[in-house]
Amino acid sequence: MYQLRKFEFFEEKSAGKCSIPAEIEGRVQCCSSGRGRIAVGCDDGTVGLVDRNFKLSYAFQAHASSVLFLQQLKQRNFLVTVGEDEQASPQASPVCLKVFDLDKMEPVGSSTTTPICIQILRIFTNQFPEAKITSFLVLEEVSPVLLISIGLDNGSIYCIRGDIARERITRFKLLVEATSDKSPCSITGLGFCVDGKALQLFAVTPFSVSLFNMQEQPPKRQTLDHIGCDVNGVAMSDRLDLIIGRPEAVYFYEADGRGPCWAFEGEKKFLGWFRSYLLCVISDQRSGKDTFNVYDLKSRLIAHSVVVGDVSHMISEWGNIILIMSDKKIVCIGEKDMESKLDMLFKKNLYTVAVNLVQSQQADAAATAEVLRKYGDHLYGKQEFDEAMTQYIQTIGHLEPSYVIQKFLDAQRIHNLTNYLENLHEKDLASKDHTTLLLNCYTKLKDVKKLNKFIKGDDSVGEHKFDVETAIRVCRTAGYHEHAMYVAKRSGKHELYLKILLEDLGRFDEALQYISGLEPSQARVTIKEYGKILVEHKSAETIELLVRFCTGEGTSPTRNSNGLQIPVVSSPLDFVNIFVHSPLALMTFLEKCSSDVKDSPSQVEINNILLELYLSNNLIFLLTYQENGSENHNPIERSGVANGSTKGGKNKNILKVDDAEERDRLERHRKGISLLKNAWTPDLDQPLYDVDLAVILCEMNALQEGLRFLYEKLKLYKEVITCYMQEGDREGLIACCKRLGDSTKGGDPSLWVELLKYFAEVDDDDCSKEIKEVLTYIEKDDILPPIVVLQTLARNHRLTLSVVKDYIARKLEHESKLIEDDRQSIVKSQEDTEGMKKEIQDLRTNARIFQISKCANCGSTLDLPAVHFMCMHSFHLHCLGDNEQECLRCAPEYRSVQETRKNLEQNAKDYDKFSQKIKNSKDGFSVIADYFGKGIVSKTSHSSSEST
Repeated sequence: MYQLRKFEFFEEKSAGKCSIPAEIEGRVQCCSSGRGRIAVGCDDGTVGLVDRNFKLSYAFQAHASSVLFLQQLKQRNFLVTVGEDEQASPQASPVCLKVFDLDKMEPVGSSTTTPICIQILRIFTNQFPEAKITSFLVLEEVSPVLLISIGLDNGSIYCIRGDIARERITRFKLLVEATSDKSPCSITGLGFCVDGKALQLFAVTPFSVSLFNMQEQPPKRQTLDHIGCDVNGVAMSDRLDLIIGRPEAVYFYEADGRGPCWAFEGEKKFLGWFRSYLLCVISDQRSGKDTFNVYDLKSRLIAHSVVVGDVSHMISEWGNIILIMSDKKIVCIGEKDMESKLDMLFKKNLYTVAVNLVQSQQADAAATAEVLRKYGDHLYGKQEFDEAMTQYIQTIGHLEPSYVIQKFLDAQRIHNLTNYLENLHEKDLASKDHTTLLLNCYTKLKDVKKLNKFIKGDDSVGEHKFDVETAIRVCRTAGYHEHAMYVAKRSGKHELYLKILLEDLGRFDEALQYISGLEPSQARVTIKEYGKILVEHKSAETIELLVRFCTGEGTSPTRNSNGLQIPVVSSPLDFVNIFVHSPLALMTFLEKCSSDVKDSPSQVEINNILLELYLSNNLIFLLTYQENGSENHNPIERSGVANGSTKGGKNKNILKVDDAEERDRLERHRKGISLLKNAWTPDLDQPLYDVDLAVILCEMNALQEGLRFLYEKLKLYKEVITCYMQEGDREGLIACCKRLGDSTKGGDPSLWVELLKYFAEVDDDDCSKEIKEVLTYIEKDDILPPIVVLQTLARNHRLTLSVVKDYIARKLEHESKLIEDDRQSIVKSQEDTEGMKKEIQDLRTNARIFQISKCANCGSTLDLPAVHFMCMHSFHLHCLGDNEQECLRCAPEYRSVQETRKNLEQNAKDYDKFSQKIKNSKDGFSVIADYFGKGIVSKTSHSSSEST
C-alpha cells in the first residue's frame, strides 16, 4: 500500500449550505453534468435542470413513473433519458428511451415549461428481450449519429446506432462471457475509447473486464482481466483509460490490457476523474465512515481528503467537484489556485512535490521554471551544488543565465558552471560571453577531450551552437591554435584561419597552399589581407600565386547570364598594396604581369608604378642569399656585422652592400629608360604611362637621359639642350642641335642661338672650336644678324677676334654682294620708272596713230566698225560684245593688279598677320621694308591722318 502525503489543494466552496432545490420533490435517481448545468432525474419521472447557484432553472415530466438514467450531450443541446412510462399493453415493456431538444420548448400556453421530445424508442423488443438496466452510456459520433450502449443484468449490452431523431437506426447486441458456473454477469460499467477512427467499448462486470472492437461487424470481444467491480466503481480518465475500483486497489486498463494499479484500502463506493486527479469515495469498515479523497497520482499525494456522509452521486461541473448526498445535500469542492498550492509547499520546503505538481498540472513553462529556480536556490543554500545545478539546467530558456552563472562564479564551482554552459549551448541559447566563459572553463580545466567535443561535435555534423569568432578568439588566447583553426575552417572564416597560420604558427607554406585551394573570389580577398606577411616571408611563392590570379592560370572560369565561360582574372593593381614594404618584390611581380596586361586599362598604371620603382634612387635594397635552405633578409646580420666581426670585416662587408646597391640602382635605371622608350614608340601619339609623372621622377632622381628622351618626345627642344648644358656635354649638345635644329626636318633653328649664348657665357674653358662650329650653322641658315652674334660673344672676355674673324669676313663679303645687287636693282627700277613716266606723258600730250590691220581677238582683217585701245590693241566691235570699255587682252592683267592692290589695302589693317610675318621671318626689317615698298604702310598712315 502506498503511503501518500496529504495536502489541502482543494477547499469546500459551499460549506454544506447547498442542496438540491426544494422544487425537486422526488428522490434523485440519476444526474448528469455538462453545458453549464446539472440535469437531475427523479423517481417520480421528473427531470430538473439546476444552474450554477444550485437554483432550479425549470423542471418537466420526462417519464410517467421513474427516470432511471439520463445523459446530456456535448455537441448538441440534447438530453437522452431512460425511464418507465405507462404500459401500453401487457406484452410491451414500460421502459423507453427519449430524446429531448432543450433548445425547443412546447408551444406557449401550456401549463409547464417542457422541452420538445423529438424521439421515443422502445428499448426492449421481441429480438431484444427485457432485462434490468444496470448501466447506460451515450457516445456522440459524427453528428447526428449517436451510439447508445445499455448494459443489462443478464450480461448483455444492447446498442442503438444512428440518427435517433429520425429513427434511422440499427440495433445490435453484445454479449459478455458468462462466469464459470454459466450464470450471467451484470454489466456494472461501460466506457468508450476513441483513438482516431478506432472505436472500442469497455464492458465491466463484477468478475471481468472486456473490450469490444466496434469497427468490426459483428464487434469482436477481448477479455482484458478476470476481475471486475460493482456499480459506481467504474470511471474513464482523460487519457481514455478505464478505471475500476475494488476494495484492495484501483486498476487502470488500456486497450491492450491492464496497466498500473494503486493500492488504496477500503470499499470504493464511487469512482471518478477530475482533470488529472482520481476521485474516490472510500468506505472505512472499521470506523463506518465514508471519506472522499482526491489523488494526484503523478505527484503521489492526496490533494484533498474529507469525511462525507452518504454520497448518492458524484459529478463535476463549473470547474468544481459536486457530491450529492442521499438527503439531497450538496458538497461543492473546488481546486485552489496554483500560487496558493505552491506557497503551501514552499513553506514546508517540499520543492520536489512542487515541481511534480506544476508538471502534472501542465503549467506554463515560465511558472515551472520559477518553481525550479526556487528549488535550485534552496539546494544552493544547503551547498548541494550538483543537485542545485540539475534544477537550474531545467530553467534554461526562461531564467536569465547570468543569475546562475554569477552564483557559481562566486562559489568557484567550475565543474558545475561548465555543465550549465554546455547545456546552454546545446539549446542554442548561448551568447558570445557564454561561449567565452565555457571555453575559458575548458582551458583552465585543461580538459582537451571536452574541448574537442565542444569544438568538433559529433562527427562534425551540423552547425556550431556557439559564436564562431568568440570561440576562435578564446582558443587563440589560450594557445589552442589547432582548435581555433578547425572552427575557422569549418565555419568558412578563411581570414581567421590564415591569421592563426601566419601570426601564431608561422606556417607560411601551408597558408599559401590553403589560399590556393579556396574559391577564386575568396582567395583574392584573403591574399589582399594577408599578402604583406606572405610577401615578407615567402616572396617568390606569393608572387607566383598572384601571377596565377592575374593571368587566370589554374583557375576555373565562371559562366555569365548567357552561359558563356568567362575566365576569372584579377588586375595586378588589386594587389599593389600587399607590397607596400617590399618594393623589390612588387617590381618582380609587375614585371611578370606586364607582358600579360598589354592593351588593358591597367597597363598605364602598371607602367607608372614600374617607372617609380625603376627610376628611384633610394629604393630599399635587400640582398637575398640562400643559407642552409632558409632565406635571410638582413644584409647586415648576413654579412657578419651583428655578430661581432672585426672592424676591417665590417668595412669590407659594408662596401660589398654599397656596391650591390649601386649595381641594382644602375640596373633599375636601365630598365626605367628602356620602359620609357618602349612604352612611347614613334607610332604612338601618347605614351603608355603618365608623362608628367615620368618627368617628375626623372627630375627628382636626376636622370638626365630620361629627361632628354621625354623632352624630345614632347618637342621641348630647348629643355633637351638644357639637360646637355647641365651635364656640360659639349659634344652631345652640338650633336643634339644638329639633330633638333634642322628646320628642313621640322627642327627648331633657334636652338643654335641658345647654344651660342651658352658658349658665350662659359668663362672657365676655351670653347673656340665649339663656337666656330656653331657659327657655321648660324651662318648657314642665316639665323642671326652678325651684329647680334658679335654682341652675344662679347660677353665672353676670354674669346679673341680670331674666333669670329672668318665669320665676319664672310658675312661682310656676303653683305657687300647683297648691297651691290640691291644697288643694281635700284638703278634698273629707276630706269624703268623713268620710261613709264615718259610713256604716260606721251599718252597725255601726243596723239596715237592706229595702223593695226587685224583684230586682236579673231585675227581677221579689221573693218569698220572697230574699237582701238591705248594699249595698241584693236578689235571688231562685235568681238568686244558688251565689254567696249576694256581691252580683252589687257583686262585680266589689270584686274589682277587691282585685286592685289585691294588685298594689300586689307592686309594693312590686319595687324595680327603683320606681326606674325615679322615673328616668323628671319629678318623682320625686310618684312617692314616690303610693306613700305608696296605703299601699304604709308598709304594706311596717310588715310589715318586724313580721318583724324
